[in-house]
Amino acid sequence: MKQPAIFNWSGGKDSALALYKVLQSGQYDVQTLLTTVSEPYQRISMHGVRTALLDQQAASLGLPCRKLFLPEMPSMEAYEQLMASTMRELKSAGATASIFGDIFLADLRQYRENKLAELELQAVFPLWGVPTATLIREFIGLGFKTITTCVNEKYLDRSFVGRVVDEEFLHDLPATVDPCGENGEFHTFVFDGPLFSQPIPFEKGEIVYRKYTAPAPKSDDSGYECGDQTDPSPFDTGFWYCDLV
Repeated sequence: MKQPAIFNWSGGKDSALALYKVLQSGQYDVQTLLTTVSEPYQRISMHGVRTALLDQQAASLGLPCRKLFLPEMPSMEAYEQLMASTMRELKSAGATASIFGDIFLADLRQYRENKLAELELQAVFPLWGVPTATLIREFIGLGFKTITTCVNEKYLDRSFVGRVVDEEFLHDLPATVDPCGENGEFHTFVFDGPLFSQPIPFEKGEIVYRKYTAPAPKSDDSGYECGDQTDPSPFDTGFWYCDLV
């Protein structure tokens, strides 16, 4: 019997590969995607992708998507209250597990496990511990297609945003940048692949720069970028975003 589960979906490559592995395993019944969305901007948190494109992803995947709307720069307390309330509601609908695309950020995994344990939910990590160079090439080899929507200027310059992640992209990455962007170097939007009934149509819009000063979130590609703000250092970096329309 399959275990009813929530899938934490960011719209990016790690989410897509993790969902692929989960569905291939046959162990889980994914009841819904769960995505954190900036309420003021109506875009996926950190990724900057419009909710209209998120809706098209969910429709092509054949799965419902629950949006968790967050205020701009929410406090940790506000975030945790909103998340706990949402998870309790999804648990009452039958979910017993929550699935993430995390790969190696141990402190973030511990945070998730601790918070879910309080709600008596299991945390599942299908990609955990696999070398990121292996994962990104598996992702490409399976036929997934993804484009960078956000890059952190501390690691990458403007030229890397709005690019399709392929072998050329990987070749151009500096040696200090994780090929899956697991340290928050870049975020992506998946627009085609073996899970999708049809590609997601879009056009590249303008490229914009935004700088943030706030408590630094731990960043990954699972849609829970606000999930662990234990680092008190200032989040004083800028990001390049490519708008997809």
